[in-house]
Amino acid sequence: MLQNTGKLAGYTIFITGASRGIGKAIALKAARDGANVVIAAKTADPHPKLPGTIYTAAAEIEAAGGKALPCIVDVRDEKQINNAVGKAVEKFGGIDILVNNASAINLTGTLETPMKKVDLMLGINLRGTYLTSKLCIPHLLKSKNPHILNLSPPLNLNPIWFKNHTAYTMAKYGMSMCVLGMAEEFKGSIAVNALWPKTAIQTTLMDMLGGSGIDKQCRKVEIVADAAYAIFKQPTSFTGQFVIDEDILRKEGIRDFDVYAVEPGHPLLPDFFLDQQPEDLARQMKEHGATPAFKSGKTSTDSASTGPVSDMFNIIRGVLSPDIVKTTQGVYRFDLSGDHAGVWYIDLKNDAGSAGSGEPPVKADVIMTLDSSDFIKMFEGKLKPTMAFMSGKLKIKGDMGLAIKLEKMMAMMKSKL
Repeated sequence: MLQNTGKLAGYTIFITGASRGIGKAIALKAARDGANVVIAAKTADPHPKLPGTIYTAAAEIEAAGGKALPCIVDVRDEKQINNAVGKAVEKFGGIDILVNNASAINLTGTLETPMKKVDLMLGINLRGTYLTSKLCIPHLLKSKNPHILNLSPPLNLNPIWFKNHTAYTMAKYGMSMCVLGMAEEFKGSIAVNALWPKTAIQTTLMDMLGGSGIDKQCRKVEIVADAAYAIFKQPTSFTGQFVIDEDILRKEGIRDFDVYAVEPGHPLLPDFFLDQQPEDLARQMKEHGATPAFKSGKTSTDSASTGPVSDMFNIIRGVLSPDIVKTTQGVYRFDLSGDHAGVWYIDLKNDAGSAGSGEPPVKADVIMTLDSSDFIKMFEGKLKPTMAFMSGKLKIKGDMGLAIKLEKMMAMMKSKL
């Protein structure tokens, strides 16, 4: 790992979304140098599903050797950002580094994405990044080596990264466009760069989106924190760069990347928006013995196994109940291709529920089109619908919310297998 040098001692770093995950990891890395860290995030009270608050993060930062200022900030709220900036300047005397880490994600297609979700992603990712930068820049201009770092990807215009989640890509690329524009606007005064991981990073979000064993295919948040630290050491002439974490760490002399792996030696899941397409990435991983969560391509089935889809539906029928029907209220049709092609359905809307082959007894609310082998993996708990959808191998027509609800049944199924 990249060693701390004390370079950031006394520097003030303003980080959005720093109560957990990558944002907190960057904060802790800076704190070990003796930096001042402004934790600008929304979570003041414990969240039922997400770890950490601005106050628990502050305690960790202080314990690591830094000084912390926890601020309740929704980056869509100009007043809250202004207040946090004012408190930072009052307490620490200025701002030297801004990290735009706060982000929202919703990986659905155009017809399935409610405008409320579109507004959320654009409001946090694009507008929030622009607004926080705008309000911090007057103070950054007074720093001896100011930096803005956005956690956003290279601007890869390959349509593969748009077609399944146009709204999310637009919002995330908006952060990257801020880098492109502001780096040129403030050239010579402020270094403005983007940082993106080469592989998937284990965070609470990835755990929620991923299928079984997703953590083994990830690196730890510390690799992004080390890469950010390497960027902060650069002069302001290092600007307008779209940095990949592994690339800059190699330039810093790091050669052992197993130390960043959740499971050293296990093949890793490449991140979104990089040059290779999902199909190529999944094939490479399979060649090295991995089971990609972003699965791609047709998978052969065991020739000794007969009727795996039929067998799975026997198990599905065994877990149907009025309670599941009451909480789900959806009719699903599965158009399966591959070695066990066919049409199947699950009715979780009527009576005590039903499931079987052929068309559903009533009009389907959701139609899911995928390979039969992926269908098996989904109901075995090895592949979540969201991950299959992101890879482009699951097509969903209808209510995306119902597709997500189906994961509850899959969780029950896992205990039966």
